[in-house]
Amino acid sequence: MNALELQNVCIAYGTTTILDQLNLTLRSGEMLYLVGKSGEGKSTLIKALIGEIPLSGLKAEVQGVDLLTLDRSQRAGLRRRLGVIFQDFQLLSDRTVEGNLDFVLTATGWKEGGAKAQRIEEVLAQVGLEGKQKDWPHRLSGGEQQRLSVGRALLNKPGLLLADEPTGQLDPDSSEEILGLLVEINLRGTALIMSTHDYLTIDRFPARVVRCAGGSLTDLGGILFDSGGQGQNQNSKGSKAEHASGLSPDTIPEN
Repeated sequence: MNALELQNVCIAYGTTTILDQLNLTLRSGEMLYLVGKSGEGKSTLIKALIGEIPLSGLKAEVQGVDLLTLDRSQRAGLRRRLGVIFQDFQLLSDRTVEGNLDFVLTATGWKEGGAKAQRIEEVLAQVGLEGKQKDWPHRLSGGEQQRLSVGRALLNKPGLLLADEPTGQLDPDSSEEILGLLVEINLRGTALIMSTHDYLTIDRFPARVVRCAGGSLTDLGGILFDSGGQGQNQNSKGSKAEHASGLSPDTIPEN
């Protein structure tokens, strides 16, 4: 089963079309970068994939869920199959680290307290936040808050992670840590779509690249920018990254 399949999909707000004639397939375990200027529809696409914005078209399936027929009562089921990571973390400030994670487990159907506590402990260990259960989000560093956000996204062992500019509010060192964590999760078999403005990220962790521009998507394939860095293709499950001789972010075709 593919993690994602879109065929001739249109996303619109009322009578205003944001993205049209979208065709995209993401294999299970594959990693993909979604690039493009602000306002071109990257966040809109991610919101549509998690069921927050309706879409139309020939086919739109995410983790086997048909988005074309999705109704409000089915969103919880979709959220159990997906993990979402936001640029601004979107943590609950009135709950501890443990409380933030427990809230998501409860909302997605977990009932048994012991099972929830065990899953929370497992996830915190996975993202490097062992022993932080009783801490408050505002007392965590930016990098730790995003690690918590990643942990929250992993609670239901999703087959697909959607990360919307996950390092946009982080310092360089924290950004590197979060990117490394996401790539490691991908290498363990979880498909990953990451929107980013940072082309050095793609150089450091090369994978398939799709550009969002002009109301459509253009698959650029596997690109490793010739920046003189030492980035190597660590994503064995995704598209093979290839050197694009002499290609820099400024010379990537818009269409």
